[in-house]
Amino acid sequence: MAQASARHILVDSEDQCLELKQQIENGSDFAAVAREHSTCPSGRQGGDLGTFGPGQMVPAFDEVVFSAPLNEVQGPVKTQFGYHLLEVTERG
Repeated sequence: MAQASARHILVDSEDQCLELKQQIENGSDFAAVAREHSTCPSGRQGGDLGTFGPGQMVPAFDEVVFSAPLNEVQGPVKTQFGYHLLEVTERG
């Protein structure tokens, strides 16, 4: 079964999500931005979600995590929790 590792940043607004994505694309460290801004408990670990398989996360996550290029920030991805930036760090 496919497995992936990813990290994310969760915020309340699409505007904030886009602003943080721009900061990361301009050189800010993803993990540092996650620790400072993410409203998810995973923010304390730099947004690390660990390793998981298809169906373990919400469908919008699965779609990105199992199709997006590795190590590229994706988003905003809207879920019932808010707006996410996602980065797939490993897939196999």
